[in-house]
Amino acid sequence: MSEHKDFLRTIVEEDLKAGKYKEVVTRFPPEPNGFPHIGHAKSICINFGIAKDYDGHCNLRMDDTNPTTEDTRYVEALKDAVQWLGFEWDDSVRFTSDYFAQIHAYAIELIKMGKAYVDSVDEEQMRELRGTVTEAGKRSKYAQRSVEENLDLFERMKNGEFKDGEHVLRAKIDMGAANMKLRDPLLYRIRHAHHFRAGDTWCIYPMYDFAHCLSDYIEGVSHSICTLEFENNRDIYNWVLDTLGLEAPRPYQHEFARLGINYTVMSKRKLLELVEAGVVSGWDDPRLPTIAGYKRRGYTPESIINFCDGIGIAKANSMVDVAQLEFTIRDDLNTKVARVMCVLDPLKVTITNYDESEDIEASFYPHDVPKEGTRKLPFSKEIYIDRADFSETPEKGYFRLTPTQAVRLKYAYIITFEEAIKDADGNIVEIKAAYHPDSKSGEDTSGIKVKSAIQWVEAKMAKNVEVRVYDRLFKSEAPEGVEDINPDSLKVIKTALIEPAVITDKPDVRFQFEREGYFYADPVDYTDENPVFNKIVGLKESSSKKKKAPQVAPKAEPKKEQIDGEVVAMSESEQALFDKYTVELKLGSMVADILARDEKLSSFYAEALSSLNSPVSIANIVSNDVARELKEKEVNELSFDAKQIAELVKMVDEELISSKIVKQVFEEMVKSGDNPTDIVEAKGLVQISDPAVIAPIIDEIIEKNPDNVEKFRGGNTKLLGFFVGQVLKATGGKANPKMVNELVAKALNA
Repeated sequence: MSEHKDFLRTIVEEDLKAGKYKEVVTRFPPEPNGFPHIGHAKSICINFGIAKDYDGHCNLRMDDTNPTTEDTRYVEALKDAVQWLGFEWDDSVRFTSDYFAQIHAYAIELIKMGKAYVDSVDEEQMRELRGTVTEAGKRSKYAQRSVEENLDLFERMKNGEFKDGEHVLRAKIDMGAANMKLRDPLLYRIRHAHHFRAGDTWCIYPMYDFAHCLSDYIEGVSHSICTLEFENNRDIYNWVLDTLGLEAPRPYQHEFARLGINYTVMSKRKLLELVEAGVVSGWDDPRLPTIAGYKRRGYTPESIINFCDGIGIAKANSMVDVAQLEFTIRDDLNTKVARVMCVLDPLKVTITNYDESEDIEASFYPHDVPKEGTRKLPFSKEIYIDRADFSETPEKGYFRLTPTQAVRLKYAYIITFEEAIKDADGNIVEIKAAYHPDSKSGEDTSGIKVKSAIQWVEAKMAKNVEVRVYDRLFKSEAPEGVEDINPDSLKVIKTALIEPAVITDKPDVRFQFEREGYFYADPVDYTDENPVFNKIVGLKESSSKKKKAPQVAPKAEPKKEQIDGEVVAMSESEQALFDKYTVELKLGSMVADILARDEKLSSFYAEALSSLNSPVSIANIVSNDVARELKEKEVNELSFDAKQIAELVKMVDEELISSKIVKQVFEEMVKSGDNPTDIVEAKGLVQISDPAVIAPIIDEIIEKNPDNVEKFRGGNTKLLGFFVGQVLKATGGKANPKMVNELVAKALNA
């Protein structure tokens, strides 16, 4: 268990210490109406992880209460996701439908207590009677029905005597409740549909709010962990269990922030739209954030778990950068997978002074990876290199083959340019080059200095493969749907050439194609006759490309040849910094890696930290915004200093400005060099935290959006984010987000 305890584990420990429960029992209760995605992975890790940490157990339960949308294939996909992530559920898979008879009995008990009634108004009338966010609702006239009449109608509903929507069973709670969820919520509705497990036994089905708490109780769940969207539902959860007088120990609901990732959609509805519209090839398309998609793309379960662990468990919703997910898979694969050579855009090279053939022994793993394994690389006078590795008119900083610059063929020899053969249109179709016999890698006595080593494959033995290069599916950071699709999210390369050992002596299904990225043999389409590889993620840029060489370096050790795009091992000092950042300062591994590898950034960070003890907040702005400025400048060329960055972060920590304003202030600091405090005062950017100022803005937005208010009242709690966003937009991002969330929720539920 992690040394740092999140708030959920703190609650669990307090409950155990108080003797509230003898055993920790959690559950992962998805609805089987779609394929699980990365958000489900976070919930899986939390529920199964907490149960494991406290020697309890976690149930896998399918919330199968809506026969019109659920299917066995989704059940199998959910089971597969849990197992793939390495977790085991207690006993067999459970289903809410297993408890339909017990839940029905509890409903009858509520009717007999006068706490539930059959309502017969139509959907429109029900909405009108429910009231508004500022006015109490009115109870339906059918709430006056006697217990006997309600029992009779409910039995006839169960027997299938009525049409869908003709009657519903409602709880009798409080039509004037501030939490509109408590305004006589629905407990049962009629659905004449075939259930994939229960068949046609039932034609009435319990609503989520009624079935969920009772299923938890029946299973002996101690901690019912949900996402924040169910926060208002907690009152119903408690009302049902308390009203029925169910014996302790009983479960309690606790909420955490759901996962949001930029450039990604995780709405089941939107994902289904993408699949049905043919925008993607299916639920396992490697561009989708589904577990099936990540599996097919080549992500490992360890990388997903590390990602979920790294982002932590929060109480407030926030957006995670997709780059953090990409970092975790890159970090996981770096020490695991074999490194091989693949030429994506082949350009033929004929070595004019080489007439033999040989096999060159090369390691599958670099010297910094504690693994063994070699393969034979066939070498002859005809090879292919990547077209981008030769330039007739190179730009400054181009280190590969040119008419005047030699280059090393990795693991093999140094070659020099002789002639470029062109077609009728002037396109280069072949390079003629000479090799240096005494320059073989590991035995080089040539004295020729080169700045780069490039990948290559031997012409006759190379295997033609199909390579699918995936980019982000959406071009927008906050995508809405199909209209934001990135047209370049998939590039299929059918002319790529790969070294033969990848096909014949494949040590694993994942590889690092040197200087290109990490790739995975597609588990669906790959065959020996037609090998297909999916790009998992690109390589991290080498730190050597970021650092300027010292002008005077007497007695300096000879420079290593640069391998463009290679992930370089940290030096001892960099590793020490990385350990300090992650262990002592609790920075995420991606941010720690960026800071530790860059001397300018780490020094700047240390100076800012000496002015303000806010390690995580300072690290985030230094590794992103300051790093961007330092790509082209030295520290002394910046228009701001470390103390000013600390001053900017302090204003955020003290809630003087909102996080949305930070970038605006920083950009002004870059342009003008003014102190952040002066910028905030001059531009009137001080955060608005006065409820008296924010409340009228909220009222105005609610008044302008009656349709969305009705949808929210109808149960679409996701629209809370819409109203919060509108308020922040109306205040130019100056309103205190935390306060806005609280005030909007209060206003909508008033």
